[in-house]
Amino acid sequence: IIGGGVIGCAIARELTRYRLKTILLEKACEVGFGTSKSNSGVIHAGHHTKPNTLKGRLEWQGNQMWDALHDDLGFSFRRLGDLTVAFDDEEISALYRLQDQGRQKGVPGLDLWYRERIRRAEPNLNKNIVAALYAPTSAVVNPYEACFALIENAQLNGLEVHTESPVVAIKPINDHFQVYTDSEVILTRFIVNAAGLYADEVAAMVGDQTFTLSPRRGEEYLLDKRLIGFVKHTIFPCPTPISKGILIIPTFDGTLMVGPTAIDSDKDDTTTTLAGAEEVFAAVKHLAPGISERDCIAEFAGVRAVADSDDFIIEPTMQRGFVNVAGIQSPGLTAAPAVALMVVEMLHGDGLKLEFNEEFKPTLPRHPHFSSLPIEEQFRLARQDARYSHVVCRCEQVYEMDVLKAIERGARTLDGVKLRTRA
Repeated sequence: IIGGGVIGCAIARELTRYRLKTILLEKACEVGFGTSKSNSGVIHAGHHTKPNTLKGRLEWQGNQMWDALHDDLGFSFRRLGDLTVAFDDEEISALYRLQDQGRQKGVPGLDLWYRERIRRAEPNLNKNIVAALYAPTSAVVNPYEACFALIENAQLNGLEVHTESPVVAIKPINDHFQVYTDSEVILTRFIVNAAGLYADEVAAMVGDQTFTLSPRRGEEYLLDKRLIGFVKHTIFPCPTPISKGILIIPTFDGTLMVGPTAIDSDKDDTTTTLAGAEEVFAAVKHLAPGISERDCIAEFAGVRAVADSDDFIIEPTMQRGFVNVAGIQSPGLTAAPAVALMVVEMLHGDGLKLEFNEEFKPTLPRHPHFSSLPIEEQFRLARQDARYSHVVCRCEQVYEMDVLKAIERGARTLDGVKLRTRA
């Protein structure tokens, strides 16, 4: 598997259900450090994409798989529902179209709300909103936590992970491939190309130039904790042809996040800009006037890969054993577990023998944050080991032992520690 984003990690875990020797190659120093790290963390309800697209089919199938994944792996996940809002009759017509899309797929609970119902549920939204489509199946997840949990579980079941291993060349030889990284040559019969923004370049290494990817940057802004509870559902505007728009997202931890933008960019351009901030906060103030740019405490940007077909590209190639998984932009996070199932079936159809691994362990040990434990348990642990009483981050109540456990679980960078501990 080339690429350790949420898609590559989900595929890796699914493959470890079988008796296979599987290696994941990731060019960064940790998995999830590309597009996945800066994902909005929204599990889409299932009605935002057209039913006749691959995106549309896998969005709803993937949505329904996240509860079981959460139960197995314990990452942060909560279903809180979303509202797509309308300011006029034309936008109300768009809500009906979204509702019809969802009903064609079997998405339950889609309900059109009007002013009074919206005011009761979300009193801080713009009073000029005349209607909203409520979708109870929407959820939020910490995407980097999901990546870490998927890969830890896959490693528990035998996956090899080679980080800092960018693929520089692939040579097809008879019925196998030689995969060249900066430091090694790997022989393999099958390759899953889940290289994100670079999937078109990896495909070209085996002569496949059937698609191109365009990078699109999205800027996100995290707001002060005083706004926890200010908005209770994920809030969508009516979508545009290129984007689902700029959202207000109550993250799993409660803090609000706003964004993203959708700007054509370079693959490595993760800068935030004054223009991006102005665009985001102008849109957000239109949705909820009580939010201000003065509430921003952190900002970041990610780049997603947009295929020229504007749909997911999940298909075998003329080179037998080589499968492309590319152009996985939104709702790629939502679809990830369904994409993994599809890819395993595709590999099987291309000749990969699947023998079930009876020793497969679907769950992970839980790693609760020290601050979430009952106070009596905190005192007991602190008496046993002083590292449970050394505060590293006062705002998020992170202790020295939390940091050490994050390193034990695979953190190799300061970002890796921060993302695992919330420091």
